[in-house]
Amino acid sequence: MRRQRRTKIVATLGPASSDRAAIAALFTAGADVFRINMSHTPHDRMRELMRVIRDIEQEHGRPIAALVDLQGPKLRIGAFKDDAVSLAADAHFVLDADPTPGDVDRVYLPHPEILTALRPGHTLLLDDGKIRLSVLEASPERAVTRVVVGGRLSARKGVSVPDAVLALSAMTRKDHSDLEAALDAGADWIALSFVQRPEDIAEAKKIARGRASVMAKMEKPQAVERLDEIIDAADALMVARGDLGVEMPLEKVPGLQKQMTRAARRAGKPVVVATQMLESMISSPVPTRAEVSDVATAIYEGTDAVMLSAESASGQYPVEAVATMDRIAMEVETDANYRAIIDAQRSEPEATGADAIAAAARGIAETLDLNAVVCWTFSGATALRVARERPRSPIMSISPNVSAGRKLALVWGVHSVVAEDARDQDDMVNRACRIAFREGLAQVGQRIIIVAGVPFRTPGATNMVRIAVVSSAAGEPD
Repeated sequence: MRRQRRTKIVATLGPASSDRAAIAALFTAGADVFRINMSHTPHDRMRELMRVIRDIEQEHGRPIAALVDLQGPKLRIGAFKDDAVSLAADAHFVLDADPTPGDVDRVYLPHPEILTALRPGHTLLLDDGKIRLSVLEASPERAVTRVVVGGRLSARKGVSVPDAVLALSAMTRKDHSDLEAALDAGADWIALSFVQRPEDIAEAKKIARGRASVMAKMEKPQAVERLDEIIDAADALMVARGDLGVEMPLEKVPGLQKQMTRAARRAGKPVVVATQMLESMISSPVPTRAEVSDVATAIYEGTDAVMLSAESASGQYPVEAVATMDRIAMEVETDANYRAIIDAQRSEPEATGADAIAAAARGIAETLDLNAVVCWTFSGATALRVARERPRSPIMSISPNVSAGRKLALVWGVHSVVAEDARDQDDMVNRACRIAFREGLAQVGQRIIIVAGVPFRTPGATNMVRIAVVSSAAGEPD
């Protein structure tokens, strides 16, 4: 099941992909990572989905990553006396701390953190940005606003505050419970919603204690302003374009996508581009030309993974959506412009031994036209550094640590293999050749380059490269 592309595909599980046959079909069609959205998934169902993913993984002998996406705080207005109100442009509308049902003049805002943070001139967005308010007066008890963009507003619609950092943790009580359940079930990646500051990442990592890697969902302007700090704190980024496009002008989102993709690549952190990539395939067997172009643009930028949400979770054509994304990725990656763009974005390696070795391995592989870059890795760090270089040769990671193999299923170009650790350097070279031959990366007489850290099982100690020729012994059983 080695993929013939470098970009990975994340498929969200849901009603349209809820049984073993459907999930297996998504994997066969090209899904490398399965996302479980805790906004809609109870713990028992999450554990059941994890068991199915692991069964499919065992059946195919290839690590599969499970990404559990935490809901995060849901900021909503209160109820109205009637079902809804109609707000007229330029009218005044008050949000306050009074729990009495609202009317056309006011509504309850059950979030004192918002009222405390608001200042005159700030913008409030209601109902996914459909209603836009401008704050005229603000106090801890009430905010008087002017309706900039009006319309129908019903009870308990969402509230966004793009201009202020709220004194809220990214993790609610529900998120703490969901995170513990996900860790117990063996999740590989945790996606953290509502990230505003690097401290939000630290809170999740303190609970995870290395049992899963933490991905920061970039969906708020406050997070974009502290992008470099968040990249340093997180293990990966998700460009959550849906929420980002609510809180920021839509025309800014494409540029921010490029900015975040390139920043994550420079740092050697995986980046996922998400939201509405093949939205029309929720109800259509084929995407629009614009959607194909959108997916292709993300792949040309060198993103590690592209993600399907409702397309695979609740759409009518989940398998077709994954297969379409697979075909787009393969086509883009064979385009001469793809390699030119990828190479042009390559940044200088950091002044570390691991980065220098990874950059050297890429250079040697390209100069000698080697068939594969094989990374022996325990934590996955060696393969991550090599993937940062985006080599032309396929990357294969070999690890005795199944957790590392699963996490690397998200990473650009990495074909993960779980195997016993090498006994010594000779065993490492011989088995790298055998596994490369078995996985179809190299034939007898072809050469590979091996990157590793010595002594073995020392995370981050990448310090060795070896060139090896695959011999006829590679076809013999171990």
